[in-house]
Amino acid sequence: MCGIVGYLGKRRAYDILIQGLHRLEYRGYDSSGVAMIAEDGELNIYKSKGKVEALEHYAQNKDLSGAVGIAHTRWATHGEPNDINAHPHFSQSRNLALVHNGTIENYTVLKEALIRHGYEFISETDTEVAVHLIEYIMHKNNCSLFDAVKEATKRIIGAYAIAVIDRNNPDQIIAARQSSPLVIGVGDGEFFLASDATPIIEYTNKVVYLNDGEIAVINRGKELKVYDSKSTSESEIHITELQMSIEELEKGGYPHFMLKEIFEQPRTLADCISGRISADGKSVVLSGVVEHKEKFLGANRIIIVACGTSWHAALIGKQLIEDFCRIPVEVEYASEFRYRNPVVTDKDVLIALSQSGETADTLAALELAKSHGAFVFGICNVIGSSIPRATHSGCYIHVGPEIGVASTKAFTGQVTVLAMMALLIGQMKGLVSEETLQTVASDIRRIPTLIKDIFKLNDKIQDLAKIFTYAHNFLYLGRGYNYPSALEGALKLKEISYIHAEGYPAAEMKHGTIALIDNDMPSVVIAIKDKVYEKTINNIQQVKARGGKVVAIITEGDTIVSEMADYVLEVPQISECLTPLLTAIPLQLLAYYIAVNKGRNVDQPRNLAKSVTVE
Repeated sequence: MCGIVGYLGKRRAYDILIQGLHRLEYRGYDSSGVAMIAEDGELNIYKSKGKVEALEHYAQNKDLSGAVGIAHTRWATHGEPNDINAHPHFSQSRNLALVHNGTIENYTVLKEALIRHGYEFISETDTEVAVHLIEYIMHKNNCSLFDAVKEATKRIIGAYAIAVIDRNNPDQIIAARQSSPLVIGVGDGEFFLASDATPIIEYTNKVVYLNDGEIAVINRGKELKVYDSKSTSESEIHITELQMSIEELEKGGYPHFMLKEIFEQPRTLADCISGRISADGKSVVLSGVVEHKEKFLGANRIIIVACGTSWHAALIGKQLIEDFCRIPVEVEYASEFRYRNPVVTDKDVLIALSQSGETADTLAALELAKSHGAFVFGICNVIGSSIPRATHSGCYIHVGPEIGVASTKAFTGQVTVLAMMALLIGQMKGLVSEETLQTVASDIRRIPTLIKDIFKLNDKIQDLAKIFTYAHNFLYLGRGYNYPSALEGALKLKEISYIHAEGYPAAEMKHGTIALIDNDMPSVVIAIKDKVYEKTINNIQQVKARGGKVVAIITEGDTIVSEMADYVLEVPQISECLTPLLTAIPLQLLAYYIAVNKGRNVDQPRNLAKSVTVE
């Protein structure tokens, strides 16, 4: 959700903090703020409702000196987005400033206790409790900031990543995490702090990922120290080298990150596939699966937990695994799985599917499964994120940073990995013939080239979007492997255009949804040539009979659907199980251009954030 940035070094902190906030704005953009200890020793906080550019405007002509500071871009959980609720927050003495990502579940109890001790609250946030609590402990115990943070983390229940600075010690930042990400960049005599690595890469490629329950002590001119908050022991520090580039974090001439990321998919999927399928298509290698072969071969069931777009990819993965491996698969919303009493055993494999690797509900679900003895496998995009570090094994999708809030290349990357995984397990079980393996694996290798061909539809889709920009409702229909594609297409439209859209199994339309169809409600129907092709044609005819307009995604050369649909978008022929990788592209482009025509903020749609690190 929210984004945290920090800096301690030799440069002017403000410049690095502001640039970092721009990099992290996809995590939250309700409000933002900076806190810096100035050259004259004053602790200055500047914050503003709205995007980071509003903060920059507000900070003009202010004292922006100082080489230490923390900053925050907010996605509101407690309290409406405004200047007062924006982070950072002062302590009552105004000696401390704190930024926070996460949710403090027991903040009302802590707040009441602090009020009894004379503390006054000016915001509606749970975060203000943390900074007052830390100051209260410092005064009561006459202890250091580090000791106070350590004690405070024992009293706080919930998820948090925090960074604190003290006006009386301008050479130090204290940071702590529990269920919310924090990464520290190690430079030449300087340190960088952030919720993820994107603000750090332009300064250093050496980073340390904090684990749950750890506190970092960052001192000017000294080595980084990390401690376990539950003991006095010092943690071993593992420095990781980042594998991303600045170019990946820029728009590269595109008007939006989303459009750039859509058009990156031929390259990102080539990277995802690289080294995993042999040139002749006769073998698939995923080391995380091969090294734990016995877990997959002995599995009674596979459970995939995910949220949002990842949940749609999981539904496709369910069909792939059941088709090729004949292992029962259940797909669960992570948020529901963690709050019921699921039956999980040591004969189950749980796959945690997440782009960011930080999704709070998915993290909690995998920990629940681990506690019941299940083998946990992660499929993520962000290297070094929490889910890969919490699982027994896993696989990265390697599609590069995804900045646009609406997921595009991560979705196709997840489906591609699930397809390779299903082929591999099916082969290990002796259920996939050499012929099938070679056909499907070779088709996976063709995907990047076929997507490039689909991009030839870009101008046609752009024109089509103009026709439907002012529709108030959309229906997306699909069957088989492309029922989840219909769900994902509808989600994309909802996310970025704010048009109500429903994804539905085409055959289920007549069990209620058909009552909504009229001339004003367009239907997007995925009608590729698969085993239910004839059935889908019948569903199209049912829509047309009620006066509905049909946009059909069809297989190249299909003249039957072309004659009955109002508009068609053709995708190349490929193995049926891989068609969602092709049908996703026109659905992404259609949603994008409709949103652009409506003047929406495509990369930062209202009320949404990229990485959902709170419940």
